[in-house]
Amino acid sequence: MTPSPMVLEESQLLAGVFQYPRLVLARGAGSWVWDTAGRKYLDFTAGLAVAALGHGRQDLADVLRDQFATLGHTSNLYGNLPSLELAQRLVKSSFATRIWYANSGTEANEAALKFARVAARANGNSRQSGILAFKGGFHGRTMGALSATYHPSYRKPFAPLVPGVRFAAFNDLDSARRQMSKDIAAVIVEPVQGEGGVVPATPEFLRGLRRLCDDHGALLVFDEVQCGLGRAGTLYAYQAYDVVPDLLTLAKPLAGGLPLGAVLIGPRVAPHLKPGQHGSTFSGGPAVCAVAVKVFDIVSEPGFLTAVQARTQQLRAGLEAVAARSTALRGVRGMGLLQALVLAPAWKKRGGEVLAAARERGLLVTRAGEDAIRLLPPLNCTADEVTEAVSILRATFDALASRRSARAAAQVGGAPAASHSDSSPASAAVRS
Repeated sequence: MTPSPMVLEESQLLAGVFQYPRLVLARGAGSWVWDTAGRKYLDFTAGLAVAALGHGRQDLADVLRDQFATLGHTSNLYGNLPSLELAQRLVKSSFATRIWYANSGTEANEAALKFARVAARANGNSRQSGILAFKGGFHGRTMGALSATYHPSYRKPFAPLVPGVRFAAFNDLDSARRQMSKDIAAVIVEPVQGEGGVVPATPEFLRGLRRLCDDHGALLVFDEVQCGLGRAGTLYAYQAYDVVPDLLTLAKPLAGGLPLGAVLIGPRVAPHLKPGQHGSTFSGGPAVCAVAVKVFDIVSEPGFLTAVQARTQQLRAGLEAVAARSTALRGVRGMGLLQALVLAPAWKKRGGEVLAAARERGLLVTRAGEDAIRLLPPLNCTADEVTEAVSILRATFDALASRRSARAAAQVGGAPAASHSDSSPASAAVRS
């Protein structure tokens, strides 16, 4: 398909930090989106876990319109009622005693690491500033959050980063013990690594990190930016593990598509935070918080979370059936409605081809890590939509297998084989 002039113009107007040309979306409704050519797709990326309630929500639009017409922005010089209403809900539903609002997951993680340093040093050890993070972890792209993000390709262009960050192997408690010391102020970990390949932490690992932090006077930070607020099948992912952190970061789904993050602050941290230590002009704005109150009230309903669990079981069973019939796959992993098909070693470099083939059949999915095809459907997706997504994936891998067999037969017969590498324009356009 030839890109439209509007799509081609994107590469001339925007910073060159994304792959161009790319699919340009024009509208959405529920779990579906349409591109500028009018083609319809089942969206199992949900804006990278942001559109937790799907697209085109009239109820959220009404809340935003009404609040913005009443009071849209106050700055951090003044309080506002929607931010208080949201804070009440977040505190009542969690371990937290205080809340700080950010504008993104990256900013929430930046704040959490700052707060952890302040609280850890309150015991008199001025050297306690180090951060322990994990291989495969992703916490954002600003300098502090990037310093705790493992991916070398993200880090290298911006070195040197914030010093004092160490990395241990994920799900390896012995590795974490070897990196731990009295200089570590905080351990930051995703209960489910998202960008790192959709890898859930084991309960034993998170329990062990809790003990390590307690033994060394460090703070435990859970990054639930991608896996939190219902996606794990519980309101917060930590509740599924029964391990309580000292700080927890939220963002992606919190305001249903508007930029809002939050740091949930536990009792070991809150007493040490003082005026002037942190701030943001947009922190807890009334319009975005009003929408977040509506999102929270929907997602936190027990019946809603029960439905998430049911869709999780259906999606997991469907993906396992797809994986069992395809030599391109070696299994499924994930938690809740954050799931991934795991590519076999020979297919790791062909993930872009998989995404392009699924998109041609009307399904949007994305990559994660080196070997994962990641699915992040809206939390309120229907049983029929899950069935359709699984059917498309089955057809996608069947077609790719047939194409590969045809290429192999052509090579045996002496005919040249077509190239379908990840460097092709089609695969580059859909890389995430």
